[in-house]
Amino acid sequence: MRSIFCAIVCLFAAVPAAAQIPDKFENLQIFPKDITRDSLVQAMRGFSFALNVRCQHCHTGGDGVSFAGVNFASDDKNAKRKARFMLKMVEQLNTQTLAGLEKRSTPPVTVQCVTCHRGSATPNTLESVLTQVIAKEGIPAAIQRYRDLRTNSMVFGRYDFGEWSMNELGRKLAVAGDTADAIAMLELNLEFNPQSTSIDAFLGELHEKRGEKDKAIARYERALVKMPNNAELRRRLEALKR
Repeated sequence: MRSIFCAIVCLFAAVPAAAQIPDKFENLQIFPKDITRDSLVQAMRGFSFALNVRCQHCHTGGDGVSFAGVNFASDDKNAKRKARFMLKMVEQLNTQTLAGLEKRSTPPVTVQCVTCHRGSATPNTLESVLTQVIAKEGIPAAIQRYRDLRTNSMVFGRYDFGEWSMNELGRKLAVAGDTADAIAMLELNLEFNPQSTSIDAFLGELHEKRGEKDKAIARYERALVKMPNNAELRRRLEALKR
Protein backbone atom coordinates (compact mmCIF):
# COMPACT_ATOMS: atom_id res chain seq x y z
CA MET A 1 0.00 0.00 0.00
CA ARG A 2 1.36 3.38 -0.92
CA SER A 3 1.76 6.04 1.69
CA ILE A 4 2.62 9.75 1.74
CA PHE A 5 3.01 12.42 4.36
CA CYS A 6 0.56 14.92 2.96
CA ALA A 7 -3.15 15.50 2.76
CA ILE A 8 -5.02 16.73 -0.27
CA VAL A 9 -8.42 15.67 0.92
CA CYS A 10 -10.22 16.73 4.09
CA LEU A 11 -13.71 15.42 3.58
CA PHE A 12 -14.75 16.85 6.92
CA ALA A 13 -14.16 20.42 5.69
CA ALA A 14 -16.99 22.90 6.06
CA VAL A 15 -17.39 23.45 2.30
CA PRO A 16 -18.49 20.44 0.23
CA ALA A 17 -15.34 18.70 -0.95
CA ALA A 18 -16.67 17.43 -4.26
CA ALA A 19 -17.08 20.96 -5.58
CA GLN A 20 -13.42 21.82 -5.06
CA ILE A 21 -11.26 18.74 -5.60
CA PRO A 22 -9.77 18.90 -9.12
CA ASP A 23 -11.04 16.51 -11.77
CA LYS A 24 -7.56 16.29 -13.30
CA PHE A 25 -4.31 16.15 -11.38
CA GLU A 26 -1.03 17.77 -12.32
CA ASN A 27 2.56 17.14 -11.24
CA LEU A 28 1.97 13.59 -10.04
CA GLN A 29 5.46 12.14 -9.45
CA ILE A 30 4.70 9.12 -7.27
CA PHE A 31 1.16 8.04 -8.01
CA PRO A 32 0.40 6.70 -11.52
CA LYS A 33 -0.55 9.37 -14.03
CA ASP A 34 -3.76 7.48 -14.80
CA ILE A 35 -4.85 7.01 -11.19
CA THR A 36 -8.58 7.53 -10.81
CA ARG A 37 -9.89 10.55 -9.00
CA ASP A 38 -11.65 8.44 -6.37
CA SER A 39 -8.55 6.36 -5.70
CA LEU A 40 -6.36 9.42 -5.17
CA VAL A 41 -8.99 11.10 -3.01
CA GLN A 42 -9.27 8.06 -0.73
CA ALA A 43 -5.50 7.67 -0.47
CA MET A 44 -5.04 11.31 0.48
CA ARG A 45 -7.93 11.12 2.90
CA GLY A 46 -6.12 8.32 4.70
CA PHE A 47 -2.95 10.37 4.93
CA SER A 48 -4.91 13.29 6.35
CA PHE A 49 -6.22 11.19 9.21
CA ALA A 50 -2.88 9.47 9.78
CA LEU A 51 -1.18 12.82 10.42
CA ASN A 52 -4.22 14.70 11.74
CA VAL A 53 -3.63 17.53 9.24
CA ARG A 54 -5.48 19.34 6.49
CA CYS A 55 -4.37 19.73 2.90
CA GLN A 56 -2.47 22.95 3.57
CA HIS A 57 0.03 20.97 5.59
CA CYS A 58 1.67 20.13 2.26
CA HIS A 59 -0.11 22.31 -0.27
CA THR A 60 -0.01 26.05 -0.76
CA GLY A 61 -2.95 28.45 -0.96
CA GLY A 62 -6.48 28.30 0.31
CA ASP A 63 -8.11 29.35 3.54
CA GLY A 64 -7.12 26.32 5.61
CA VAL A 65 -10.72 25.13 5.82
CA SER A 66 -11.97 24.42 2.31
CA PHE A 67 -10.23 23.46 -0.93
CA ALA A 68 -10.86 26.85 -2.54
CA GLY A 69 -7.62 28.39 -3.75
CA VAL A 70 -5.42 25.41 -2.94
CA ASN A 71 -2.61 24.95 -5.45
CA PHE A 72 -2.22 21.19 -5.50
CA ALA A 73 0.39 21.20 -8.29
CA SER A 74 2.84 23.50 -6.51
CA ASP A 75 6.00 22.09 -4.93
CA ASP A 76 6.71 25.25 -2.91
CA LYS A 77 6.25 23.68 0.51
CA ASN A 78 9.07 21.65 1.98
CA ALA A 79 6.50 19.34 3.58
CA LYS A 80 5.37 18.21 0.13
CA ARG A 81 8.94 17.49 -0.95
CA LYS A 82 9.47 15.53 2.25
CA ALA A 83 6.27 13.65 1.51
CA ARG A 84 7.64 12.34 -1.77
CA PHE A 85 10.85 11.26 -0.07
CA MET A 86 8.90 9.42 2.61
CA LEU A 87 6.66 7.83 0.00
CA LYS A 88 9.70 6.37 -1.73
CA MET A 89 11.11 5.18 1.59
CA VAL A 90 7.85 3.42 2.48
CA GLU A 91 7.71 1.83 -0.96
CA GLN A 92 11.24 0.49 -0.54
CA LEU A 93 10.51 -0.83 2.96
CA ASN A 94 7.40 -2.67 1.85
CA THR A 95 8.58 -4.04 -1.48
CA GLN A 96 12.28 -4.68 -0.79
CA THR A 97 13.38 -4.52 2.85
CA LEU A 98 10.45 -6.27 4.50
CA ALA A 99 9.99 -8.52 1.50
CA GLY A 100 13.42 -9.98 2.27
CA LEU A 101 12.44 -11.22 5.72
CA GLU A 102 12.53 -14.97 6.27
CA LYS A 103 9.27 -16.56 7.37
CA ARG A 104 7.36 -13.32 6.94
CA SER A 105 3.92 -13.26 8.53
CA THR A 106 0.78 -13.93 6.51
CA PRO A 107 -0.74 -11.57 5.66
CA PRO A 108 2.49 -9.57 5.59
CA VAL A 109 2.94 -6.53 7.81
CA THR A 110 3.35 -3.31 5.83
CA VAL A 111 4.47 0.17 6.80
CA GLN A 112 2.01 3.05 6.42
CA CYS A 113 1.93 6.69 7.50
CA VAL A 114 -0.03 5.80 10.61
CA THR A 115 2.57 3.21 11.63
CA CYS A 116 4.84 6.01 12.86
CA HIS A 117 2.67 9.11 12.93
CA ARG A 118 -0.37 7.72 14.75
CA GLY A 119 -2.26 10.97 14.33
CA SER A 120 0.66 13.38 14.83
CA ALA A 121 2.10 15.53 12.06
CA THR A 122 5.59 14.88 13.41
CA PRO A 123 6.14 11.35 14.74
CA ASN A 124 7.48 11.51 18.29
CA THR A 125 7.45 9.32 21.36
CA LEU A 126 6.23 10.62 24.69
CA GLU A 127 9.81 10.43 25.91
CA SER A 128 11.16 12.63 23.12
CA VAL A 129 8.36 15.19 23.55
CA LEU A 130 8.96 15.52 27.28
CA THR A 131 12.73 15.55 26.88
CA GLN A 132 12.44 18.54 24.54
CA VAL A 133 10.12 20.35 26.94
CA ILE A 134 12.47 19.72 29.88
CA ALA A 135 15.42 21.10 27.91
CA LYS A 136 13.58 24.22 26.75
CA GLU A 137 11.10 25.01 29.52
CA GLY A 138 11.98 22.96 32.58
CA ILE A 139 10.32 20.30 34.70
CA PRO A 140 7.11 22.16 35.66
CA ALA A 141 6.30 22.68 31.98
CA ALA A 142 7.08 19.01 31.23
CA ILE A 143 4.77 17.85 34.00
CA GLN A 144 1.99 20.05 32.66
CA ARG A 145 2.60 18.81 29.11
CA TYR A 146 2.35 15.22 30.30
CA ARG A 147 -0.95 15.91 32.02
CA ASP A 148 -2.30 17.71 28.95
CA LEU A 149 -1.25 14.92 26.60
CA ARG A 150 -2.64 12.27 28.88
CA THR A 151 -5.98 14.09 29.01
CA ASN A 152 -6.26 15.09 25.36
CA SER A 153 -4.47 12.44 23.32
CA MET A 154 -4.57 9.14 25.21
CA VAL A 155 -7.79 8.08 23.49
CA PHE A 156 -6.08 8.44 20.10
CA GLY A 157 -3.15 6.19 21.02
CA ARG A 158 -0.55 8.69 19.87
CA TYR A 159 1.78 8.13 22.81
CA ASP A 160 2.71 5.29 25.13
CA PHE A 161 1.47 6.25 28.60
CA GLY A 162 2.47 2.92 30.09
CA GLU A 163 4.65 2.79 33.17
CA TRP A 164 7.84 1.81 31.40
CA SER A 165 7.75 4.66 28.92
CA MET A 166 8.19 7.16 31.75
CA ASN A 167 10.56 4.89 33.65
CA GLU A 168 12.85 4.92 30.63
CA LEU A 169 12.73 8.71 30.51
CA GLY A 170 13.68 8.79 34.18
CA ARG A 171 16.54 6.37 33.58
CA LYS A 172 17.98 8.45 30.75
CA LEU A 173 17.73 11.64 32.79
CA ALA A 174 19.52 9.91 35.66
CA VAL A 175 22.28 8.63 33.37
CA ALA A 176 22.74 12.20 32.13
CA GLY A 177 23.19 13.34 35.72
CA ASP A 178 19.82 15.07 35.97
CA THR A 179 18.72 13.12 39.05
CA ALA A 180 16.35 15.85 40.29
CA ASP A 181 14.55 15.87 36.94
CA ALA A 182 14.50 12.07 36.93
CA ILE A 183 12.89 12.03 40.37
CA ALA A 184 10.26 14.55 39.30
CA MET A 185 9.30 12.48 36.27
CA LEU A 186 9.20 9.25 38.25
CA GLU A 187 7.03 10.80 40.95
CA LEU A 188 4.66 11.91 38.20
CA ASN A 189 4.67 8.37 36.82
CA LEU A 190 3.96 6.94 40.27
CA GLU A 191 0.91 9.18 40.56
CA PHE A 192 -0.67 7.25 37.70
CA ASN A 193 0.85 3.86 38.61
CA PRO A 194 0.53 3.78 42.41
CA GLN A 195 0.93 0.01 42.68
CA SER A 196 4.29 -0.04 40.94
CA THR A 197 7.18 -1.50 42.92
CA SER A 198 9.68 -0.60 40.23
CA ILE A 199 9.08 3.14 40.44
CA ASP A 200 9.43 3.23 44.24
CA ALA A 201 12.61 1.14 44.02
CA PHE A 202 14.05 3.40 41.33
CA LEU A 203 13.22 6.50 43.36
CA GLY A 204 14.85 4.92 46.40
CA GLU A 205 18.00 4.28 44.39
CA LEU A 206 18.12 7.87 43.12
CA HIS A 207 17.60 9.35 46.59
CA GLU A 208 20.33 7.05 47.89
CA LYS A 209 22.75 8.26 45.23
CA ARG A 210 21.91 11.87 46.12
CA GLY A 211 22.70 11.19 49.77
CA GLU A 212 19.05 11.68 50.76
CA LYS A 213 18.98 8.81 53.22
CA ASP A 214 15.57 9.36 54.81
CA LYS A 215 13.85 9.69 51.45
CA ALA A 216 15.61 6.58 50.16
CA ILE A 217 14.51 4.58 53.21
CA ALA A 218 10.92 5.74 52.80
CA ARG A 219 10.87 4.66 49.16
CA TYR A 220 12.43 1.25 49.82
CA GLU A 221 9.96 0.66 52.65
CA ARG A 222 7.07 1.55 50.38
CA ALA A 223 8.39 -0.79 47.69
CA LEU A 224 8.73 -3.64 50.19
CA VAL A 225 5.10 -3.26 51.25
CA LYS A 226 4.19 -4.04 47.67
CA MET A 227 6.82 -6.76 47.21
CA PRO A 228 7.81 -8.07 50.67
CA ASN A 229 9.86 -10.99 49.36
CA ASN A 230 12.26 -8.86 47.31
CA ALA A 231 15.64 -9.68 48.83
CA GLU A 232 17.53 -6.90 47.02
CA LEU A 233 15.17 -4.20 48.28
CA ARG A 234 15.44 -5.55 51.82
CA ARG A 235 19.24 -5.64 51.60
CA ARG A 236 19.38 -2.01 50.48
CA LEU A 237 16.99 -0.91 53.20
CA GLU A 238 18.90 -2.71 55.93
CA ALA A 239 22.19 -1.24 54.68
CA LEU A 240 20.76 2.30 54.93
CA LYS A 241 19.44 1.72 58.44
CA ARG A 242 22.75 0.58 59.91
